[in-house]
Amino acid sequence: MSATPLHVLDFTLRRGVFERSVSIRSQQRVIALVGDSGAGKTSLLHAIAGLLRPQRGRIEIGGRCLFDAQAGIDLPAHRRRIGYVFQDARLFPHLDVRRNLLYGLRGEARVAPRFQLQAIVELLGIGALLPRSTAGLSGGEMQRVALGRALLSQPQILLLDEPLSMLDMNRRDELLPYLQRVRDEVALPMIYVSHYPDEVRRIADEVHIVG
Repeated sequence: MSATPLHVLDFTLRRGVFERSVSIRSQQRVIALVGDSGAGKTSLLHAIAGLLRPQRGRIEIGGRCLFDAQAGIDLPAHRRRIGYVFQDARLFPHLDVRRNLLYGLRGEARVAPRFQLQAIVELLGIGALLPRSTAGLSGGEMQRVALGRALLSQPQILLLDEPLSMLDMNRRDELLPYLQRVRDEVALPMIYVSHYPDEVRRIADEVHIVG
């Protein structure tokens, strides 16, 4: 008898003339979606996050059902408990690093948080950055802060949309060990999008081609 999958991504997404179907059943905690630009990888993450609604199918991440068209299940985005890290860090320029991080620790995230500010700061090596303006940060530093903010939102799932794609090779090599630490020490279900094969080999337990 086959084991129950940890992740089920079996749905069709349609936006205008664009249509993408995906069928993934995985028992691995960290999976990667790879494909060419325009293949629909980001749109699939948006569907998982509840930002786009599939036409049919089921989305289950870490054993939690987020969407099931047949059963009438469609959790709103704010109830999906998802931490999202984008290609660009999307930090608030009017806030320093500390306040950018604390923005994640708001609302329901303040109630018995699993991830505390000091622990996340140490995990990502950003203690020296706390009082600084985001304007003076390198690309790699900005992505570490964005990752910390996502974790402080107390997610049950982590989505990473090509977090290294806007960095040069040196900055990518600088950030990868921190992503590996998050994978190993935080131990959340993760969906990782990239088009760099060497990157996904170092992060993901399983790789799926989109497109």
